[in-house]
This record gives sequence, structure tokens and C-alpha cells, in this order.
Amino acid sequence: MPVRSASPLLFALLACQSGAADDHLAVFEGKILPILEDHCYSCHGDGEDKGKVSFDSFGSTAELMQQTKLWDHALRNVRSGLMPPPKKERLAEEELATLVDWIKRGPLKLDPANPDPGRVTLRRLNRIEYRNTVRELTGHDFRTDEEFPADDTGYGFDNIGDVLTTSPMLLEKYMQAAETIVEKGLPLENRVTPRKTFPAGMFRGKGQRGEGDSQYRLSLYNPADLSAKLKIEKAGTYRISLNAVPRGSFSYDPGRAKVTWSVDGKQLLQEETRWGGSKLVSELEVKWQPGEYPLHLTMEPLVGKDQQPPDLGDGPPSVDLELGGVTLVGPLEPEHAVHPPNYDKFFTRDRVPEDAAGRDEYRTEILHRFATRAFRRPVDDATIAKLAGFAKESAEAPDGSFEKGIARAVAAILASPRFLFRMEQVLPESDPAKHPLLDEWSLASRLSYFLWSTLPDDELCRLADKGELRKNLPAQIDRMLKDGRSDEFVKNFAGQWLQARDVEGVSIDARAVLSRDSGTERENRERSEGFRRLNREIDEAEKARDDRKLAALKEEMAALRSKFRGQRRIEFSGSLRNAMRKEAELLFRRTLREDRSVLELVDNDSTFLNEELANHYGVPDVRGGDMRLVKLPPDSPRGGVLTMGTVLAVTSNPTRTSPVKRGVFILDNFLGTPPPPPPPDIPSLEASEKGADGEERSLREALALHREKTLCASCHNRMDPLGLAFENFNALGSWRDKELGQPIPSSAGQLITGEKFADVRELKRLLVTSRREDYYRCITEKLLTYALGRGPEPCDTTTVDSIVEGLEQSGGKFSTLITGIIESPAFQKRQRTTP
Repeated sequence: MPVRSASPLLFALLACQSGAADDHLAVFEGKILPILEDHCYSCHGDGEDKGKVSFDSFGSTAELMQQTKLWDHALRNVRSGLMPPPKKERLAEEELATLVDWIKRGPLKLDPANPDPGRVTLRRLNRIEYRNTVRELTGHDFRTDEEFPADDTGYGFDNIGDVLTTSPMLLEKYMQAAETIVEKGLPLENRVTPRKTFPAGMFRGKGQRGEGDSQYRLSLYNPADLSAKLKIEKAGTYRISLNAVPRGSFSYDPGRAKVTWSVDGKQLLQEETRWGGSKLVSELEVKWQPGEYPLHLTMEPLVGKDQQPPDLGDGPPSVDLELGGVTLVGPLEPEHAVHPPNYDKFFTRDRVPEDAAGRDEYRTEILHRFATRAFRRPVDDATIAKLAGFAKESAEAPDGSFEKGIARAVAAILASPRFLFRMEQVLPESDPAKHPLLDEWSLASRLSYFLWSTLPDDELCRLADKGELRKNLPAQIDRMLKDGRSDEFVKNFAGQWLQARDVEGVSIDARAVLSRDSGTERENRERSEGFRRLNREIDEAEKARDDRKLAALKEEMAALRSKFRGQRRIEFSGSLRNAMRKEAELLFRRTLREDRSVLELVDNDSTFLNEELANHYGVPDVRGGDMRLVKLPPDSPRGGVLTMGTVLAVTSNPTRTSPVKRGVFILDNFLGTPPPPPPPDIPSLEASEKGADGEERSLREALALHREKTLCASCHNRMDPLGLAFENFNALGSWRDKELGQPIPSSAGQLITGEKFADVRELKRLLVTSRREDYYRCITEKLLTYALGRGPEPCDTTTVDSIVEGLEQSGGKFSTLITGIIESPAFQKRQRTTP
């Protein structure tokens, strides 16, 4: 047991502590120490220090109480049932309640009357937030995914302040981005000639393959005859251009066709188009009166379909004419000039004032409005004066204009730290011992970047300016969740929590996965090795000019190729991956928008499918390409995110499933008890798959060998039963009955806390029943981490407990979770500054 003696200095310090601290010491001696001796000391005391933890190794009780991380870890373990271990005597409910209450009030020093909101690092906008914010401000969609380096992640999310570093290279890219945005997004003149692009959907006729209304694909092997009518409303001079370009697959295609293009009965173009050909160029300037004018496009194949290359397993080579519609410019006369696109987003007056004073006033008005939105709070007069002076100087340059001056000032705003970083301010606090509230502008920003991943809109700014946002929070939360911009919350929180954003890029070798399932993996590997050997030997024979050997090798190559003939290429296609991502997002969005229980994310009798994904899952009677809600068959193992293709794929290896990854995914994202990283020098699971005779073991057998090692057992006993419950789903997320050609054994297992399950359905039921509180606590911590941009801290315990209690009372309603986080001290306050 802990040493009771302490130094005189320590006693002097303890004497200065509050009476509450003395009470916690007394409670420890009277109630907590006996619990530790009865249930913990066999592993963590009396000479034992499993996990490098020993409660009786500290110099005094007071020193033991200072170990915040130790007690936070202990709190999590006893609550989740991990400690005491299953073979040890469990804590009685009264003992557990006593221990939990003492840890929170004693070592963690949680004060319900003045909760610590935790430390939040100043955050810059991440790539998604920057892109959304710029689009809202300027109307220009700046592709941050192409222009900026990827953001680092922390705690599973890419909006964590501590990892959002700002390198010199990134600062340079921000400067370049500001220039690009004002060049492409801001109007740089007052009047321009009208310009409008009509999509391909305006054409009707024979031969098109629609890709929505924006484009038509016209096969060069099929005749086409398309017509449209162009409506002109104003008399004047117009310039009309055709938007059409040949598109071919990677492989050469001999297809050719003669294209004829006519406007108002006048033939403007007759040209042959082919694979690798250039854009069709046609431009006509005409004087038109109001009325309708016919457009006509025909295509005559010059190569028969019999010459079209065959399908070799991955779809035939192709060549099409991509029709994008027509562009109409005009009337060209100066009196018909209009404001350029996006003009009204920046300029509120039809004309720039003629006099200097009027221009100065208008310039200040524009920049004050824009800077207030960009900086997410009112801007001081001195800053506006500097920006206006900069704009005026640029406007008065030899090639300047009023609009160009505004653009230069906007570029300065977009490169400012006040735009790039989410700076927060607090309200004055009368009691310096209390943690101050964020001011309403900071609260508006936290709210909008949490739910929309972009800056506050006019309504939030209006309420913040009047000081009325806090008292209208429930109505604003409801409004924001119903707004389409909340889809960003779905994509960015659910996309990272469930890793749905990763499924479209995850490396999966579909052929290797299916050959492993069927037990033909070795045969396919030997074939591939055979192809490589023959190609190498053919090259050597050609160099040596050995015709006899070359003929024999080519004959052998032809025989080997014949084995593959007739087999279609197996792909984990982009459209299927896209459908998987949408399935996860749509279920999450439905749960959120309809305020359903978060338990339905784990166990559900419905999901979102289209025909391709339904066929992949084996769900009958789903037709078409649109995703829609489908009631699953009663015996379906699907339902809930854990058995969705996106989760199953991202938790697999490129050629096989990974029960370890799947087990870790559940422990980390649904139970909140992630295992520690594996120790060094542990042999890979792949090494365990190979038997002494060279035969491949199943993953189940390899994992059983792993668990025989004492160093591996403690973690694998937690991970493996969870991951193995999903072994009937392969790395593509489809159902299988065999691995390595052998039937997959029963997926029955047992949680480390003792609950048994027969299959994946029963496992999901356990997660939403007996382990429901663990799941509530885990999803609350994940969402709180995303909302605050920092990792969980011991001071969050009170907030999380309060939200979990609310979820229990409401049946897990999503609104309880969202509102609980937004109304929490952690969200609404900042940690006070310590002198």
C-alpha cells in the first residue's frame, strides 16, 4: 500500500490545500484504498506492476493523487469493464460508483460548478474549411486538394489545432492562392459582353448517350442526328461556338466519323474526327433579330462496327465525340454590356461614383463588409483604412481601376492571419477564477465550422452582432442541420470517423482477394510468375536471334494465355466505391436529419443502395443507379455501418481481410478502448500464415498462433474475436463462405468483458445493449474532439458523462448529442489565462 510518510515540505504544502483536498485524502484512506487492495493490488501493487503501473510505488498518498493520467486511465478501464480482468472478481456496483466518484472529484479535480473547458490551440483553416470559406466569400471554387499539401491528422481528424502546422512553403502557397482567387473569382471591370454556355441537353435526336444534361457522348461507330433551337431575345451581333472534342480510351481505336455542323441552315463545319483528334473548331458571328434559330449536328461513321476492337475483359477500347453544347457571346454592341459574373457579390451599386470622395466612401463600405465576413468579426477602423488606402493606390496605378483596387485589397485580406486562423475572443469575466465565455462572434465561428465547415452566414452574424446568438442556439442548431451545408459535417465527421472518405482510394486487388477466397491464389501467382519468366526469356531469345527457341517460347506463351481467355477482368470499380461511400454518408445523414437514435448507426434493418451495390451485397430487387433507402431481408447480415462495404474495405489489406484492423476499428471507434501499439520485433501475421510445410494457414489459424505468445495475447484477446466475427465478409465487402477454398468456421466469439455472441448480428446487438454506454461515451468523445479541434482531456469527463446521461434518457437521439456538445462549457468557454 502507498507509503504514508512524507517530507515536511510536502506536509506544509498539503496543509495549504483546501479542505476539499483533505476530504479526498480521507476518502482515499477510508474507502478507496481497500477497493484497490481487494481488486487491483494483485496486478498493480504488492510488488506487481503489470502495464508498468503500481499503486504502492509512490512516496505518499498525496503524490499518488497527483498522477492525473494514471487515474484517467484507471477511470476508463474500470468503466469499460477491462479492469479488473475477466478472471478476477468484478467490482460491486457500489464499489464502482464510489471509485468513479472519487477519481473525478479527487485526482482529476473536476469542478461541476466551474468546469475546465480544456486547452484549445489556435487553429488555421484546414484544406476543406479554406476551400468552403473562399467559395462562400468569393464564389470561386479554389481546389485546395490540388494546390495545398494534405493536412496532418490527429485523433483521427484533420482539424486538430496541434497538428495543423504552418510551414514556410504553406505560407507561400497561401500568398499565391490569394492572387489566384482574386484573378479568377473577382470581377475586374464594371461591364463585359454577355456570355452564356448552353449544355448538350438542349439537343435532341438520334445517337447520343447522355451523361446528364451537361454532356453527350456520341460513338463514332453510330450515326447521330441532333437538333436544337437557340432562342434570341435581343437584336444584335452574336458570336456562336460549338463545344465538341473527341475522347478515346487509352488503347488505340480505329473508329472515324464525318461530323457536320450547321447554324440557321448554314453549314459551318464538315470534318473527320478520330481517336487522338483535336477539338472541333467552329465560330460564327451573325446579326440576329429576336426569335428562334435552328442548330444541327450530324455524324456519319466511316468505319464499320465490325472493325471495333473486341472486349478483352476490361471493356472494349472506345472513341467518342464529347458534345458539351454551344457558347453564345453577345449582343456584342457596347450598349448591351452587363456586369461580369459575381459582380453583385462584391459591388452593391450599379456604377462607381464619379467623385473622389464618393469612391472613397464606396471603397470603405465594400472592404468593411468583406473583411468583416472574412475575419468572422467586426474589423477596426484602422485596418479598414489601411486596406482602403492600398485599394486606392492600386486603382490609381497606370493600368488600374476601381475594381482592380478592390481585388488587390481582397488578396491582402485572404493572406491575412485573421483570415487563415480561427482567432477567438472572450467576454469580460467578473470573477478571474472562472473560465470566461467566448464572445458571440467566436461562438458563431465555432458553430459554423463545426456543422458546416465554413464561415458563419448572415443570420449567425446578425445574431452575434446583436448579442443574441446564445439565447437562440436551439433554433439556430435546428436551422443549420436542415441547411444543405450540413452535408459537410456528414462528409467530414462521418467520413473520418468511419473512414468513408478513404474507400475510393484504398488499395484493393480484387483478383487476389477472390482467388484467395476460392483457394486459387497459388495457381494465379504461378501463372503471373510464368508470364514474367516467358517475357524475360523471349526478350533474351530475340536478342540472341535464336528462332527455334523463340518459336517454342511463343507457343508456350499462347498456351498460357489461353487459360485466361474468356475470364473477365475483376475490378473494385470506382462507381462501386463511390456507392459505398454514399451508403455510409446517407445513413449518417438520415440519422442526423431525422433525429433518430445513434444506435441505428450500429444496428439497423435498412440501408441505402443502388443496383450495383445491392448486387455486390446480394440484396435482390434493387434497380437503377440512384441510391435509395432499402429495407433489408430479415436474414441479412447487413445493417449498420460495421457491415458496410466502406468499413469492411478500409479495414482490410490489399489482398485479404484483416481481423486485427477490423477489431481495432471497433475498439477505437465504437467502444473507446483502443489497444496500445504493437511492441517492436513482433513477427508479422503474414509470417504466421506460412506453415512449416509451406501450406498457407487461414487467418483464424494464424491469429491463434499469435495469441499463444504472451506478449501478444493481452491485445489480441480483445481484438481478434471482434475482427473474426466479420470474416464472412471479404476485403471487397462482399459475403463469402470460404477462405483458401475451405469453409469459414463459426464466427462465435466473446468480448473481453465476458459477453458471448454467435455471429456478427449478435455482436451488433451487444454493442447497442450491454455495451451501449461504452458506445455512447465513445461517439461523444469522437464528436467532441472534432468540434473542439483537440484530443480528449481528463477535464472533459464531466461533459461527456452529462451527454451520455442525456443519451440514455432520450434513447440516443442525435439532437441530444449535438446540442449537448454545443451547449457544453468545453464548446462555449475558453480556459482562463493563468498569471
